[in-house]
Amino acid sequence: MTDASWMSNPNLKHIDKAKMEALLAMSEQSKGKSQKELLPFLMAAASKSKSGGLRFTPEESDAIIEVLKQGKSPEEIARIEKIRSMMKFMK
Repeated sequence: MTDASWMSNPNLKHIDKAKMEALLAMSEQSKGKSQKELLPFLMAAASKSKSGGLRFTPEESDAIIEVLKQGKSPEEIARIEKIRSMMKFMK
């Protein structure tokens, strides 16, 4: 999926518009970051979102990740899963 086209995926239609807008902003801010920079960025963004009252259910998180994995290479999917595992471990 290119740019923000993933946001119109029907599997995400149940997610609140404010949450989707926050995801888009985070997506834009993360562009160009290396894998090494991405985890600290995501942790900071998650912390900021929580302190602002923005919380994603496990089901919402899973749906978002599955949509983001569509069309990715096996290597990219492996990186996504690695970051996902690290995020769960750090919670």
